[in-house]
Amino acid sequence: MTEFMSQTDAFTWAMESDPRLRSTVVTVIMLDGSPDWDVVRDRFMVLSQDLPIWRQRVVESPAPAPPRWEDAPDFDLDFHLRRVSAPDPGNLEGVLEMARVAAMSDFDRARPLWTATLIEGLDDGGAAVLCKFHHGLTDGVGGVQIAMALFDLTATPRSRDEVRTKTGEPEVHQRGVLSDYAEIVRYDLGLLGKGVSGVLGAAPKLLLDAVRRPLQTAASAGELAASVYRTTRPVTATGSPLMKDRTLVRKLGVHEVPLGTLKQAAHRSGGALNDAFVAGIAGGLRRYHEKHGVTVADLHLTMPISVRKDGDEMGGNHITLARFDVPVGLADPAERISQTHERTNRARNEKSTPYIQIIAGAMNLMPRWYIGSVLRKVDFLASDVPGVPVPVYLAGAKVRVQYAFGPTIGSAVNVTLLTYVDTCALGIDVDTGAIPDFDAFYDCLVEGFDEVLALGTD
Repeated sequence: MTEFMSQTDAFTWAMESDPRLRSTVVTVIMLDGSPDWDVVRDRFMVLSQDLPIWRQRVVESPAPAPPRWEDAPDFDLDFHLRRVSAPDPGNLEGVLEMARVAAMSDFDRARPLWTATLIEGLDDGGAAVLCKFHHGLTDGVGGVQIAMALFDLTATPRSRDEVRTKTGEPEVHQRGVLSDYAEIVRYDLGLLGKGVSGVLGAAPKLLLDAVRRPLQTAASAGELAASVYRTTRPVTATGSPLMKDRTLVRKLGVHEVPLGTLKQAAHRSGGALNDAFVAGIAGGLRRYHEKHGVTVADLHLTMPISVRKDGDEMGGNHITLARFDVPVGLADPAERISQTHERTNRARNEKSTPYIQIIAGAMNLMPRWYIGSVLRKVDFLASDVPGVPVPVYLAGAKVRVQYAFGPTIGSAVNVTLLTYVDTCALGIDVDTGAIPDFDAFYDCLVEGFDEVLALGTD
């Protein structure tokens, strides 16, 4: 059945007219052995039956209606699931090369926007699962929820009945041109009705507030307008004088840091885990600029902020993108954590956040070049995803570690933190046009996290 994209997802979809702004997410799950393929296939079959969006494709709609999700009439599970032997070299390096190619390639947009590949025969006897999906299917938290539907808490896989959350086979609805137009007209009328009822409902309160507290009402309106401007303004120049070019070429890397130590460093510096994580990236960026003889102060950061509510269904994309500057030039890691905490809190509490769907809807009516300009000059992107806190198994094979590689969407680098048990696994996605010397950048990033971790070491 027809389900229209949220305005924020429609914004993400629209900006992909520039392929440098694609929202492709890649994850890598490292296993200690080969899982039972039949069980893996059955788990993904159950997933596609429980979550209709995993059997749906995106169809464009006439403006102002956003694109819509509709059942793919030719859904074939075996197109989305692949099983291959590990390429040379038969280790993590070879797996990351496969992940790099997946991150750079687009989807077949006539089909659902995901694939999963089992890579067997690693030289240590292990295996890996490479998953690729569009951000419109799910955000990081939703992705972890979905992963728990695939995983088991013991080496013995659960039965299909224990995994399923819904009963019965999903129906594929055949649609005609007239029914599509009827849905679009219904959406447009509903949008108009909500707008009218919202204005009529808010008008008496606004009028009363303006009479009782004219100065406060005017100040509040001004604060909201300023917040909307901060949310939608284009970034006209990179903060970095070094990382300027944007290309379609990517390089992936990974790094692991202890969860407990990073938390301790954050708490001792008056911040949260996410603040210490961002401060570690900032320290690496400062060192990278210094290595090239360049002084840097603040850099532009894009950070996904979850707006997921209790009761939201499994999966789905429930984030908004916050943009603010981070004090990269600060050499003191504790001060960097503290200031990052203050700036992140301001971004999380923007007055415009409750209206993000309305703002995104307005921006979707703007020219595509403007949409791209909002993100194309951002310096870096950081995403912190709370993962699975206990050891898990996939079809009999134990999960060693999981890495997530978020899209750069116009930035020079995206670093995604995904926790697993007591480890923070960092997925590093670099635009090699902006950062051509990946190895030098990687060493600087490791040093940046080392100086933050030192704050949490007794």
